[in-house]
Amino acid sequence: MVSNVVRMRRVEGRPEEMSDEALLAACATGEQAALAALFDRHHRTVLRFVARAYGVDGASADDVLQVVFLEIYNHAARFEGRSAPLSWMLGIAANVTRKHLRSAGRRARLVVAYGSDGTQSQTPAEPDRALERRERVARLQAAVDALPEALREAFVLCDAEGVSGVEAARILNLKEGTLYRRLHDARRRLRAALGTLRES
Repeated sequence: MVSNVVRMRRVEGRPEEMSDEALLAACATGEQAALAALFDRHHRTVLRFVARAYGVDGASADDVLQVVFLEIYNHAARFEGRSAPLSWMLGIAANVTRKHLRSAGRRARLVVAYGSDGTQSQTPAEPDRALERRERVARLQAAVDALPEALREAFVLCDAEGVSGVEAARILNLKEGTLYRRLHDARRRLRAALGTLRES
């Protein structure tokens, strides 16, 4: 946990003069000026990392950057000082960027995995199959929407967004076993609701 000494320094200093540790402690108490100071201090490093490690630049990099610093702000209370603050922030940047890059592809694969009966993709010459596929996708969305919130969170994080079970458990503040039970239950209910789903 962040020490009381760090919290005292947060109160005493101006954001631009505070250490990264103190700024994170201030973010954890909801001080937006501290987030602005972290952004001013480190946004170029985060952008450079995202561009070099993942090839994300331009408008996409700006989108990622905003999400990264929102995540830093929202999870600042979890910084425990086991690594340097910048390393911790770059870890968040890596997670956000990976999620950004794979989200569209994962959603497409999810529709295929949970909405397909294994037939070849439909062509314009097969309107009946195209209609059937649209209905299947609509049933999937309705089935996901009908899940209890706890199960829906686990399913969307892990199967739709591609978050690892360990990270999803951390995000939801659950034990890993609880997360995996919820994910298994969500998948089972979806299979039962749709009838055409195969065991993964």
